[in-house]
Amino acid sequence: MPALAAFGRERLDGKVAYLATIRENGTPRAHPVTPVIGNGGCFIFVEPASYKLRDLQQNGRYCLHCAMTDSSGSSGEFQIAGKAQEVRDADVRLATESIASYKPSASFLLFELKLNEVLGVAYRGGRAHRTRWVPDA
Repeated sequence: MPALAAFGRERLDGKVAYLATIRENGTPRAHPVTPVIGNGGCFIFVEPASYKLRDLQQNGRYCLHCAMTDSSGSSGEFQIAGKAQEVRDADVRLATESIASYKPSASFLLFELKLNEVLGVAYRGGRAHRTRWVPDA
C-alpha cells in the first residue's frame, strides 16, 4: 500500500492531528499532537504532565486522525489505530528529533504508534472512496 502510506505522510507528518486515547475509566479523550513520520515509523513526543501520557502508559490504545482543512473533506482523511509503545532507545530518539518539524523538550517522552489499522478516505465527485489496510498478524 505505498500510495496509502504516501497519503498518510502527506496528511500527518509535522502537522497537527488528533490523538484519541482511553482514560482509566474507559471513556475516550482527544489530544492535539504533531506526528513525526520517518525512520520506519510514526512517532509522537509527549509532555510528562500530559493526560495522554497516563492514558498511553495505562493501556496504549490510540486512534490518530489528521486535521481537516475544510468541511467538505477536500484534502481527504487519514486515520491510524493501534497500540503506542514508549521508545527508550537514545539513538531512535535522536533520529526522530532530527526529522521532527519542531524541537521537542528533552523532558518529553517518545512513543511509536504501532499500527493495527490504516484508513484513507478521498472524496471525489461527492462520494467517499475508502482504502483500508490491516497489517499481517
